Amino acid sequence: MGLFDKLKSGLSKTKKNLIERVETVLVNRSIDASAADDIEEILITSDIGSEAASQIVEFLRAGISSGRIRNTAEVKAALRSQMTSMLGIHQPLVTFGEKPFVILTVGVNGVGKTTTIGKLAARFISEGNSVLIAAGDTFRAAAIEQLEVWSQRTGADILKHQSGSDPAAVAFDAVEAAKARGIDVVIIDTAGRLHTKSQLMDELKKINRVIKKAMPDAPQEILLVVDATTGQNALRQAQIFNEAVGVTGIALTKLDGTAKGGIIFAIKKELGIPVRLIGIGEGVEDLRDFKPAEFVTALFE
Repeated sequence: MGLFDKLKSGLSKTKKNLIERVETVLVNRSIDASAADDIEEILITSDIGSEAASQIVEFLRAGISSGRIRNTAEVKAALRSQMTSMLGIHQPLVTFGEKPFVILTVGVNGVGKTTTIGKLAARFISEGNSVLIAAGDTFRAAAIEQLEVWSQRTGADILKHQSGSDPAAVAFDAVEAAKARGIDVVIIDTAGRLHTKSQLMDELKKINRVIKKAMPDAPQEILLVVDATTGQNALRQAQIFNEAVGVTGIALTKLDGTAKGGIIFAIKKELGIPVRLIGIGEGVEDLRDFKPAEFVTALFE
């Protein structure tokens, strides 16, 4: 299966919940204001969110009233155009500036954070970069063990302290070690935390501050990993993590197992944070750059 076919397959549940429902609601009916209302309801219940849905349907209503949009094909073309435009340009995760390039990885438990770090390490190494993984989730011995496995599998260096030690110290030591060894990329894990727990968010702020003591321009990327299957809760997580530490990019995992992929539009519209990566399967190659036009095409074709 080619890469695009894999993406289409991964988005099949989202497509069924979104595009196919729009097609069904338009069967044998005139394209009028009530059709636009029904489409808006479908968009909102597909986790696209009220703000994004409202913008898309406003465009539809204007086209319907002016006579530009008269049939199902023209409705779908308008939806496709608006959804592509809303997601904006391709903004991949790329290294820049002075080395090391430091990625602080954040997110709640169970979203696939550790696996995403492992896959990212594999990608950077395949591109010729040296990588140091920092095992900053010191609360879970299993997280450290998982990263050790990824380190062995990918050839990345790993820096860890004893279980239960200060995560900020791990982050600081990792950046210092990377500077000393001339390493290109540092990927720092952090404890999976409920976004509702303020003391854990305070700890995340401390980690961010301590990294800057080692390297003032770091972290250059604060990557929030969210699970697409959680829908609107993923948007809430993004809001709170963004308020705490200023998220610069999002990795949206488990898109292959959900009908809630519409959340990608809500995140972009309401927060303006670029989605950099999407997970559409278990393999290392299934952590993909998020390309807005390709994503929308896969939903419609």
